[in-house]
Amino acid sequence: MPVEQPDRFVSRLTQKSLALILAGGRGSRLSFLTEWRAKPAVPFGGKFRIIDFTLSNCVNSGIRQIGVLTQYKAHSLLRHIQKGWSFFRGEFGEFIELLPAQQRLECSWYAGTADAVYQNIDIIRSLNPKYIIILAGDHIYKMDYGLMLADHLKSKANITIGCIEAPIEDAKSFGVMTIDESTRILEFSEKPEHPKPLPNDDQHALVSMGIYIFNTEFLIDQLIQDADNPSSSHDFGKDIIPHCVNQNCNVYAYPFKDNESNKVHFWRDVGTIDSYYEANIDLVSITPELNLYDEKWPIWTYQEQLPPAKFVFNDNDCRGYAVDSMVSGGCIISGGNVRHSLLFSKVIIEQFSKIDNSIIMQNVTIGRNCKIKNAIVDKSCIIPDNFVIGYDLEEDKKRFYVSEKGRVVVTPEMLGQRVHHAR
Repeated sequence: MPVEQPDRFVSRLTQKSLALILAGGRGSRLSFLTEWRAKPAVPFGGKFRIIDFTLSNCVNSGIRQIGVLTQYKAHSLLRHIQKGWSFFRGEFGEFIELLPAQQRLECSWYAGTADAVYQNIDIIRSLNPKYIIILAGDHIYKMDYGLMLADHLKSKANITIGCIEAPIEDAKSFGVMTIDESTRILEFSEKPEHPKPLPNDDQHALVSMGIYIFNTEFLIDQLIQDADNPSSSHDFGKDIIPHCVNQNCNVYAYPFKDNESNKVHFWRDVGTIDSYYEANIDLVSITPELNLYDEKWPIWTYQEQLPPAKFVFNDNDCRGYAVDSMVSGGCIISGGNVRHSLLFSKVIIEQFSKIDNSIIMQNVTIGRNCKIKNAIVDKSCIIPDNFVIGYDLEEDKKRFYVSEKGRVVVTPEMLGQRVHHAR
């Protein structure tokens, strides 16, 4: 089982590690939220982007050599990283390298997660790290990778995979594994139709978090073998990991849970509209599962310099207020009411409008006498006066996207407002 190691020992491991963040995914299950941006660039939590959580985990873990592999509609993501993550000092060997698909080794774009890393083998070799940490750029969680590295060394593993217990009905969307008492992985199946449950809990399965630690030379050998295999889809979960498990290549699991309480830590793949909505809305609860106020593990991001949020008018029939909500800088609540909602930066809500259980992204203006509930309003929307969203789903389906659980997604294009730029 994972054990904590002395800080100095862990810091030596992180200094010898290169993190590669896979950030090229289309995120098609997020529907219209990824129409103009890659999934890792989707706003989250009032002021962040999804990728900020993985990047913050690296920085807080002491990993200062990071490559971000991009492909699909990456401009918004690249701009965010350049603005918010340019504080690394090259003279100290620190960097965040942006690694778009460049056809360095192949005359094609990245064909899969493993191929994305394979096409950057020359860069990996030039940096000569001892360990490679492969990370997804589209998950929400807080994790110390240094402890996982220490467990990787302790197990004498070639590969260590971060894993978490998930409900059996959700497990078919992930890689599912079985392990022995030493946490060695005995079986690994990517997105199985019938996931194998835990030995003592038929309601949960052990699933991959998409976090892999490799010994560098071992990884390079596996990538070259995989690239030479014409039947491979060149994916870590579908090809390389199952192959290594079947070949008894010392593949171990790292359960992401508290050793003392055995409680599973927070981790979310916000890959659908409903999971994205629920993870955001949970932040406004009294004690959310994800603590954004943890000073010991801050989430870093690019912050625009904005004035404080402002609430104006205090008449009986026109009072500007927000309750059970999170309101970001630059917002003006001008005689409107906000309940159990999350407002990103520079949102304006005009008089007599009511916002309930909704996520309102940056630069949105909501006119007078509007009623909005159970909605996600994308960046730069201008909601006209007297507009109603979320109260008649059949009517909403004619003009907006409505999720399985009845959450309404509104984008500028759906309102006839053509905002043709990456956001």
